[in-house]
Amino acid sequence: MQMLHPHRGSIQQYMEVIKDPDRGRPSSCPQCFIQEPLTAHGFYSRTIMDEAFDGVIRIRRYLCLACLRTVSLLPEWALPFLRFSIPMIANTVKSRLMESRAWKLAAAGAPYQRGQHWVRRFAQQAELLSAALTALTPVRGTASFVSRALQMLEKTGWRKAHRFLFSDLRMHLLGWGPSLAPHGRRITVNAAFCAPEAFPQTTCSDSENPSD
Repeated sequence: MQMLHPHRGSIQQYMEVIKDPDRGRPSSCPQCFIQEPLTAHGFYSRTIMDEAFDGVIRIRRYLCLACLRTVSLLPEWALPFLRFSIPMIANTVKSRLMESRAWKLAAAGAPYQRGQHWVRRFAQQAELLSAALTALTPVRGTASFVSRALQMLEKTGWRKAHRFLFSDLRMHLLGWGPSLAPHGRRITVNAAFCAPEAFPQTTCSDSENPSD
C-alpha cells in the first residue's frame, strides 16, 4: 500500500530526508489499523522526471509487524505509476486545455504521445475531480467539467489537491488504470459533494473512469 511522505520540499531535499527512518514513519498501520509505529523495511527505487531532475529516487518502505504487510511512502510530487512529476503533468495539461498551446509547447520536456495520454486521462477524470474537489474549494460555473476541474485545481493547488484525493479518497489525479485501483476497490465520492443544489450539472458515479 502507498501513502504520501509528508516532506514538501525539492527532490534533492527529499533524498536527504528519507535517510532518517523516523522522518515520516507511520504511527499506525493503514491496513490493519493497529496503533503501533511501523518498522523500517528498506527501500525500492523508481525513476522520476521533473523540470530540474531526471533520475532514480528511493522510496522508503515500512512493515507492520501485526499484519506483515508493507507500506511505501511516495513523495507528494509524484503520482503512482507515472514517471513524470505532478508539476510537469500539470503544466502540460494546463498549457493544452487552458491556454490551447500547440503540443510542442504544451508538452515541453515530455514526449508528445505522453502529453496526449495525460490530457486524455485528465478529460476522462474531470467530472469526478470536480465533484471531489468541492470539499476543498467552492464550485465555479464554467462551460465544461474540464475547465471547472482545472480552475478548482489551480485555486486549491495541484499538490494539495493530490494529497486530499490520494490520502482521503484513494483517488488518482489522472484516474487509476483498470488493474491498478487500490485493493480492487472503486472510488466513492461522498454524496454530499454532489448535492444537486451545490453541483447542478454533475451526475455522480461510484467509480472513476477507467484509463489505459
